[in-house]
Amino acid sequence: MNGKLATKTIVAIGIGVAVFVILNRFAAIPTGVPNTNFQVSYAFLALMAVVYGPIAGALIGFVGHALTDAIVWGSVWWSWVVVSGFVGLAIGLVAKKIDIENGVFGLKEIITFNVTQVVVNAIGWMLIAPSLDILIYVEPENKVYVQGAVAGGFNILTVGVIGTLLLIAYAKTRSKSGSLDAEA
Repeated sequence: MNGKLATKTIVAIGIGVAVFVILNRFAAIPTGVPNTNFQVSYAFLALMAVVYGPIAGALIGFVGHALTDAIVWGSVWWSWVVVSGFVGLAIGLVAKKIDIENGVFGLKEIITFNVTQVVVNAIGWMLIAPSLDILIYVEPENKVYVQGAVAGGFNILTVGVIGTLLLIAYAKTRSKSGSLDAEA
């Protein structure tokens, strides 16, 4: 692909950012922990990252989170925006091990996807985001690690359940390689 993004990937990024923002804005459920919501948008991000790859996943997560923060909160919380991009990128890297475009998303792929997303979400939300909050914003450790643990836990759950179901449904829309045989 000579280093350029395909047109369909660029379009997917634009649509993905818009849907990510809409889900963050209108499908967010407060957790009881300040400034921390249960977000179904991360299941959608995982779907887009697996289908369109790591660059699309990174940009949808990064730009989508930045726009959400600007619209909802009036300012961008860069530490968490970076982690949304990281999550999209890292989950997108798993696409190399999953042949989703040929309708392959069985038990092996579900396990690969979920082990990856658990590790990525745990590292991103429970380690990177709180650490960046402390470094960039000088936030109290106890506050940001609780926020990170709650966000990470909910994102793991959301991506594990809804993200897996979305990927199963998407795989069923794809033709399996060799599924069409010539009639004699």
